[in-house]
Order: sequence, then C-alpha cells, then structure tokens
Amino acid sequence: MTVSETGTGQGAVISPLLANIYLHYVFDLWAEQWRGREAQGDMIMVRYADDVVLGFEHEADARRFLGAMQARLGKFSLALHPDKTRLIAFGRFAADQRARAGLGKPETFDFLGFTFISGKTRQGKFLVQRKTRRDRAKAKLREIKDTLRRKMHLPIPEQGSWLGQVVTGYFAYHAVPSNLGSLVAFHHHVTGLWRRTLRRRSQKDCTLWSDMTKLVSQWLPQPRIQHPWPNQRFAVKYPRWKPYAGKSHVRFCAGGA
Repeated sequence: MTVSETGTGQGAVISPLLANIYLHYVFDLWAEQWRGREAQGDMIMVRYADDVVLGFEHEADARRFLGAMQARLGKFSLALHPDKTRLIAFGRFAADQRARAGLGKPETFDFLGFTFISGKTRQGKFLVQRKTRRDRAKAKLREIKDTLRRKMHLPIPEQGSWLGQVVTGYFAYHAVPSNLGSLVAFHHHVTGLWRRTLRRRSQKDCTLWSDMTKLVSQWLPQPRIQHPWPNQRFAVKYPRWKPYAGKSHVRFCAGGA
C-alpha cells in the first residue's frame, strides 16, 4: 500500500468522482464568475469529467478566458493538455469567415466519442453535425473481430445473440441525429466480419451475402436514429423554455464518469 499527498490512484473507483468534485469548485464555479465579470458576449460550457468544450460569441473573450484558465488551473497544480487544447472558429459564421481568409472549411473537434462539424442542412441552413469518431469505430470493430474469432465454432444462434447485443449497445449511444451514415457503415462492417468468420469455419463453406442478409435481419438491429435533437429533448423537459428566458447567460452542462 502506498500513500500519496497529491492526486488520486490511477484506475481507482473513486477517482472520477473525486476529480469531478474537485473540478466543480476549481473550474465550474470560477468560470461562472469569470463570465459575469469579464465576458462581453454569450458563453457556453459543456464538461464531462476532465473533458470540456467552451463556446464564446466573441473571439476576444475566448482568448482572454484561455489565459485566465491556464493561470487558474496552475494555482491548483493542474494543466491543460497541450495537444488537445485549441481555439477554433465554429458555428454558423465560421465557414464564411474562413472562406474570406482563404482557410478552407471550418475546423472540427472531438468530444465524447463524436466529431463535431459545422455543417448545413439541405436547405443551406447551419447545422451542428455529429459523426462517430473514426478511431473509436475502428477500435470497436477490431474488438468485435477478435471476439468473433474466439466464438468461431459456436452455434450461429449464440454468435448472433451476442453480436446483436453488442450492436444494440453501440447504436444506443451513437444513434444521434446526423450520424446515420456512420451507423450504416458500422452495420455493414460488422456484417462483413461475421461473414468472414463463418466462412473460416470450413474450407467448403460458401456463405453468400444473400445468406448473411437473412442472418442479419434475424439477429442484428437495423441502423436508425434513436435520439432526438438536443433542443427537442430540452423542450420536452422544459416546455416553456425559450433561449435565455429567465436564464443566466452562462449555461453549464457538467458531469463525471
């Protein structure tokens, strides 16, 4: 047993809870005070454990907050990740601003397993698009591939039952609006992995895609969007809500693992 006067044990069950409590007092409350005293425009913060995304109406506010945040965290022996911390133009005006500067499309950012994109609807209106991070999808597919190899000689119903549970759980998290293409691609790759696994069971196996279509329809869920748009979900919970109606200009969404 070792005793440390700094930090919490890596991988300890209590560590995420303690970190979230610590950040609430070190960061959340301080950020709210900073907005009231310093910011000249709107400010939004979403934090989950030690991952945080902040939105600012004015670039000047974002730059001043970044400097203040670095100083604030330094007082408590914390530091920003140098590779993950950056300022980007994002939102309905980002595309036009970058086009005028000759910088190409707006930058994207990753948060909680998704890549966030400044996109547009078919009518040309601004839309925040969420796509499953490619590295996360590839990692999950590798995991499924390795497990299928170990389950290669199990009866097909057992394979299908297990695979259906895995895909259902994956879709339950990733089936957000604007992410249908990623779900379809994931479903297609899983089908291919299962087909190759079945064909390896015997040199004479000739499982065709038509055969897989029947198996997949029986055991795997079809890709579809399961979650509403964030504003629709919020409106159901707060039916009288209107932007900023009786609300502070600082809007926080904080949580921990």
